[in-house]
Amino acid sequence: MRQTDQKGKGEVELANAQSIGLAVKATSPDRAERQLVEAAQGGDREAFSELVRLYDRSVLRIAMRILRSPDDAQDAYQDAFLKVYRKLHTFRFQCRFHTWLYRITTNTCLDQLRRRKARREFTTFESGDTPRLSPLDKATDARPSSAPDRVAGSGEISRRVERALDRLSDRERVVFTLRHYEGMRLREIGNACSISEDSAKQCLFRAHKKLRKELLDVRR
Repeated sequence: MRQTDQKGKGEVELANAQSIGLAVKATSPDRAERQLVEAAQGGDREAFSELVRLYDRSVLRIAMRILRSPDDAQDAYQDAFLKVYRKLHTFRFQCRFHTWLYRITTNTCLDQLRRRKARREFTTFESGDTPRLSPLDKATDARPSSAPDRVAGSGEISRRVERALDRLSDRERVVFTLRHYEGMRLREIGNACSISEDSAKQCLFRAHKKLRKELLDVRR
């Protein structure tokens, strides 16, 4: 009888331990992020500041890669987080928070590109003797995959890569940036760009094809 009781007690303890383990797993980065979002939606400014801290470099990198202008990237960065602050109460966790954030960021950047084209003003990186420090330099990422152009090296190769990226359409540049600089999956990219996963895949394929053509004679 005692053995039976001990066995039953052991099973209960095991079940409790497993439930604790599941609870620990549930307290994942996604769960912690959700708690921050919910707190920010409730008016917690510190929680919102923490969300900004978590994603400010990614947002700035995305803006810089799409707009190719330090000043425009800074403006888009500020506008994107302002929109997030104002619209945060509408977020219903139908996707991951960063996907929603990147959608706002890319739309903000695309709006800037449309305004730029309407004014027929095309800004590029400064090429003077004293290059200015761009926001991207302040928002570095240690991952090699986060900067393919850095992997390619400096000098002429880097300039060729930059020119090749300029050949991409706005949408192709967005998809290429999210895939290769932020490491997002095609499904997430589709959600962030408000297009299907298949459309994102086709867009990325076109971007790769254009880049291969532009860099055909480049050898590492």
